[in-house]
Amino acid sequence: MSNVVKLALIYYSSTGTGTEIARTMAGAAEAAGAEVRVRKVAELAPQAAIDSNPLWAAHDAATADVPAPTPEDLSWADAVIFGSPTRFGNIAAQLKQFFDTLSPLWQAGGLADKVYSGFTSAGTRQGGHESTLLAMYNTIHHFGGIIVPPGYTDPVKFVDGNPYGTSHHAVWGPDLGSIDDDTRNAARHQAERVVRIARALKPKSAT
Repeated sequence: MSNVVKLALIYYSSTGTGTEIARTMAGAAEAAGAEVRVRKVAELAPQAAIDSNPLWAAHDAATADVPAPTPEDLSWADAVIFGSPTRFGNIAAQLKQFFDTLSPLWQAGGLADKVYSGFTSAGTRQGGHESTLLAMYNTIHHFGGIIVPPGYTDPVKFVDGNPYGTSHHAVWGPDLGSIDDDTRNAARHQAERVVRIARALKPKSAT
């Protein structure tokens, strides 16, 4: 049995903020020695809605080659980081729909005893950052998962200010879809912490 941590980054993003956080986390996790799969959940919105927002349409086209997750990605993973923008203080329907496909794997016990964590973004400073992550973690409690939040375990978290997970204030405008250094630092720390804890919990190979 390999001691290399297998991390699945499974997220939804409409205009790119979540994609940038996921890419930052993937880079940090790989630098920490993890094997990483990045998966963007399938879009559910009608094409007319996507096309009505140029930023949404551009990001949808730019990420068309990112594979969608399957239950096998969770079976494979030792650790999973989920990401979703906030939708009225809750996760996006796209991620929730993926969660709802996992019942057979859950019933078989295939989601238990893995490390989980989450990230989010919102259009205002207090627009559901924490409640979205807490709602996400409700599902993980049902999985029997081991939730590993970043907490205030590094100075970067006192800047980011969210102990439940990385979150970004996505300001509408030409820079929508980008993230700042505070968010990047928080994302790197969270990914490194998830890999470190997952590695500590992973059974060691026989020598």
